[in-house]
Amino acid sequence: MINREWHLLSRPVGWPKPEDFALVEAEMPTPGEGQVLVRNKYLSVDPYMRGRMSAAKSYVAPFELGKVMQGGAVGEVVESNAEGIAVGDHVLHFFGWREYAAVDAKSAVKVAPDAAPLSTYLGVLGMTGLTAYAGLLRTAVFKEGDSVFVSGAAGAVGSQVGQIARLKGASRVIGSAGSDEKVKLLVEEYGFDAAFNYKNGSVAEQLREAAPDGIDVYFDNVGGDHLEAAIGQINLHGRIAVCGMISVYNNTEPAPGPKNLARLIATRARIEGLLVGDHYDLQPQFVQEVGPWVASGQLKYRETFVEGIENNLEAFLGVLRGDNTGKMIVKL
Repeated sequence: MINREWHLLSRPVGWPKPEDFALVEAEMPTPGEGQVLVRNKYLSVDPYMRGRMSAAKSYVAPFELGKVMQGGAVGEVVESNAEGIAVGDHVLHFFGWREYAAVDAKSAVKVAPDAAPLSTYLGVLGMTGLTAYAGLLRTAVFKEGDSVFVSGAAGAVGSQVGQIARLKGASRVIGSAGSDEKVKLLVEEYGFDAAFNYKNGSVAEQLREAAPDGIDVYFDNVGGDHLEAAIGQINLHGRIAVCGMISVYNNTEPAPGPKNLARLIATRARIEGLLVGDHYDLQPQFVQEVGPWVASGQLKYRETFVEGIENNLEAFLGVLRGDNTGKMIVKL
């Protein structure tokens, strides 16, 4: 049997190009002792993967050239050489970008398809959900009554940040997105108090209009002019959690920093970076609190599906372009 998998052939300069990658036919993996063979059903593509395509030193090792890439995946166990995981079980693991994966049982997490759709374990109930939860409540130290601004607010993380803030008693929730359709979604379905299309004009001016009394928390998924605008509107002792900066990931030259950093002195505001890997201790609390919100419909989510392993790369490029609403997922 053949296993199709995506390899990185060369490190992209600027925007990734199709010739930087190849869909390769490889031998079917054989699970060793303590491993399971998983037929992947859903694959995750995420903005952070762009960083792993670079050789630059970062918080995680880069993808190896000529080797299969990695990412979140959920699938069905078709062969097991491990205690505690049986054929027919479904597991969450980190060996995506391929159809089948041999996975160490100790690194696989069993999930229940009867409790929630399998795809949600890659999004609203998975890593992106925990990122939103930990980033808002721990990194940004959200407090009831805070005014919250979220960039990339129609994405998988941003949409949950805004809704969790609303459910936790925010005085005002503002979001930015890249289309009028997404802006409408934020206000009408996700319950944001205000939202704007950053392509329709100055981010700073639109934020001032949406948050005339300033903001206490900014959750940054975009960077660039969004970060500068947020600093301009941050209130006394405001907090900025930097989760991502998708606006600069494909730059070939360093992007200029915000021109108004001196304002942090007067406001005594702080900026702190966020990596979800530092917050897995919150996972039980996250599931206990967010799970019922999802089940009851209080916290809504969207997923954008792309069909087929052959379209895995296009799905990833779509995330960088902002094609997705909510979590981008490849369905095999």
